[in-house]
Amino acid sequence: MFLAPALLVLALVAGWPLGRTVFFSLTDARLDALEEWRFLGLSNYTFLLTDPDWWGAVRVTLVFAVVSVTLETVLGLIIALTLNARMRGRGVVRAAMLVPWAIPTVVSAQMWAWMLHDQHGVVNAALMGMGLIAQPLAWTAEPGVALAAVIAVDVWKSTPFMALLTLAALQLVPNELYEAAKVDGLGPVGTFFRITLPLIWPALLVAILFRTLDALRVFDLMYVLTGNSRATASMSVHARQLLVDFQDVGYGSAAATMVALVVALVAVALVTLGRLRLSPAGRA
Repeated sequence: MFLAPALLVLALVAGWPLGRTVFFSLTDARLDALEEWRFLGLSNYTFLLTDPDWWGAVRVTLVFAVVSVTLETVLGLIIALTLNARMRGRGVVRAAMLVPWAIPTVVSAQMWAWMLHDQHGVVNAALMGMGLIAQPLAWTAEPGVALAAVIAVDVWKSTPFMALLTLAALQLVPNELYEAAKVDGLGPVGTFFRITLPLIWPALLVAILFRTLDALRVFDLMYVLTGNSRATASMSVHARQLLVDFQDVGYGSAAATMVALVVALVAVALVTLGRLRLSPAGRA
């Protein structure tokens, strides 16, 4: 009874749009004549699963998610371990670390688009100045480097999020455990794998789950940096192109529904495989 108002609001703001999207995915509706639709059943999904452009978007999304989340987890863990140690200026470093995360994604993407510009970008100027490249590179236009550039920007922006959650977990580890490990002669590597990592694993897994879901539904970062380029088009970018550019609401809705389905399945898989402890009793 107490949850009913919240569930009602959630149904209105999330359930209704999702249900409408699923409904349109079963029709041939178009954006210029939304009320003139015919029921097609699962035809849109059948064609989507044989569309090479869709599978290309799936591949790009999975590569982006795996590489970016892995790098963000490793770098975030390193930064969190560094900030957890006693050092001068730790508070200033913590505040500065949050700046990339605090900047809106569209703003940071546009900022990096200027920095990565092939003619007047500061990145090319710096690399040429150090002699690492002979001529400017079109980082966001060349298929061979565009996805790597997008991943680098995402790692720059999202690593502070991973570091912050990991740091919060590290500060909850009792110091007595480290003192006991030192008395027992356990080195830094053994202390990390036997004490630190097992104790912070639940929080780290939650951070990985959040970042993986964000990476799978990524849209704004790729769209601002590279537009509709097939080399970097995620599932969300591909669905938006079908819905808006091609005005195919039925087929685009099928793609959008598949994005939601993939994200939901990955979330369930991560929770199940990671055995998150969700209940107070400690049951997975």
